[in-house]
Amino acid sequence: MTDYFALLDEPRRPWLDPEAIRQKFFARSGGVHPDKIHAASDAEKAVAAQAFAELNAAQLCLGEPKSRLLHLLELELGAKPPDIQQIPAALAGLFIEVSTECRKTDLFLAEKAAITSPLLLVDYFERSQGWLEKLDALSAKLDAFNHRLAEDLKSLDARWIAADTAGRRELLAEVEALYRLFGYFNRWNRQLSERKLQLMT
Repeated sequence: MTDYFALLDEPRRPWLDPEAIRQKFFARSGGVHPDKIHAASDAEKAVAAQAFAELNAAQLCLGEPKSRLLHLLELELGAKPPDIQQIPAALAGLFIEVSTECRKTDLFLAEKAAITSPLLLVDYFERSQGWLEKLDALSAKLDAFNHRLAEDLKSLDARWIAADTAGRRELLAEVEALYRLFGYFNRWNRQLSERKLQLMT
């Protein structure tokens, strides 16, 4: 497995500044970018394309909390953590709220898809605004949840930096817990975004 932290010359840690990661990617990928190697041989182009692809993958992985935490766990544990489908009790209410609103929105969208009359479609478009407002309010709750996760991640990162190797091993359970929480946020946020896009079309 490629160590993306090493590839971008970053220390293995839970929190990294996404903008700094992006700048490192640009600095390191300049010499292997496909637009810069026109005169190279086919073999050199293939090597450069592979290097560019790895650097891009590193930037995408380390720039996003969930994928960064998963990569950190894989490097530290030597394997991917097991898949767990159980929602933590503290998130059960939010899970029910998101799934309920998504289900209700899907029913509304199915009704709207069956309409062929332009006059009725105008009515459904106006009603869509009410559904958008509900989903926007729920997105605001998710944003607050994500903000708390980001603060927890920075706090964990400070303890990670201060810890020795044994201390870091003890913190891996917290790294895994945050990885899973970011996963829930990403999934729910994506579900809401998809439905909002459908409501706007």
